[in-house]
Amino acid sequence: MTQTLTLEQQIDIQIRSGGPMSVANYMGLCLTHPTKGYYRARDPIGSKGDFITAPEISQMFGELIGFWLVNLWQQMGEPKAYTLLELGPGRGTLMADILRVACRAPGFRDGLDLRLFETSPALMAEQQQKLAPYEPKYLQDFNNFADGPVLVVANEFFDALPIRQFVRQHDGWHERQVGLLDTKRIFGLSPTPIPPEAMPEAIAGAEIGTVFEVCFGAAEVTNQLAKVISAQGGSLLAIDYGYAETQVGETLQGVRNHAYADVLEAPGETDISAHVDFGAMANVARKAGLAVQPVVEQGQFLSRLGIGERSAALSKANPGAAETIETARHRLVSPDQMGKLFKVFCAHSPGLMPPGFTQ
Repeated sequence: MTQTLTLEQQIDIQIRSGGPMSVANYMGLCLTHPTKGYYRARDPIGSKGDFITAPEISQMFGELIGFWLVNLWQQMGEPKAYTLLELGPGRGTLMADILRVACRAPGFRDGLDLRLFETSPALMAEQQQKLAPYEPKYLQDFNNFADGPVLVVANEFFDALPIRQFVRQHDGWHERQVGLLDTKRIFGLSPTPIPPEAMPEAIAGAEIGTVFEVCFGAAEVTNQLAKVISAQGGSLLAIDYGYAETQVGETLQGVRNHAYADVLEAPGETDISAHVDFGAMANVARKAGLAVQPVVEQGQFLSRLGIGERSAALSKANPGAAETIETARHRLVSPDQMGKLFKVFCAHSPGLMPPGFTQ
């Protein structure tokens, strides 16, 4: 009987046969291996998983984004046909909360073409069940949209796209790789330096040992969606931990059982992510013809959309849950919780004025 190799064994064999692999290749295998990747083999969200996302903390998060989407839909003249796309929909909780509120606006439900972009079979099953009334369809790429504006929502999607890392040495920048020392996976550097012209001018004077991260996947997804939005109208709303302008520094991290973990241990069983470079995404979106809002903190965004008023209304309607509601609000907006760490990015058709980005 043939024994199936674990993902850990497959990665080690690949390194032994082909040499060290890039951080991006390692991260991609760990997260999206066809049968043993982290997002292919499990439901990672919730108390029994490895992390909890904002929509799972409170319905208020999705409800306010639902309000936000209706506002843009109205600004666009209430189009009779449009696409609403969510990237990485998790359990479908965010979209269910969004649509519960948004579909109260007359006409919003009538023109809705709901699309989802997902790689996890376990999560797809939950999404289909939770969103069945809205007849969601799955996208395999970003090339086949129906006519009409496209509204895109991405909460904690871009942080899971594989990154490449480069480390400044005396003779230039070298790509960080994952290799083996005896039987242990370790980080090392490619012996070949990267040509200076291939690196951004902004980091030219970085000190020795500085780490610079690049996510080509985020740039490609942004470019494809921005071209569609530029041609058809709409917006891209992304919420994630990240930074407003391109910067140096290592942000790669692993999480397992709600605690930080070594990214090189337990491949396929550890969530691996990195902070999102919203500055790079903004540059891509602008080149495609979109307007880009200044990146704001999640706490600012939700407060401007009225989370204080919404939590007060929920507490009044459910006095027995008032303490739980206030705890959830605090977790979403407070600087020492998710309020400052998570940022909100929006690229959109010129002429629109998305709420939440200015006072």
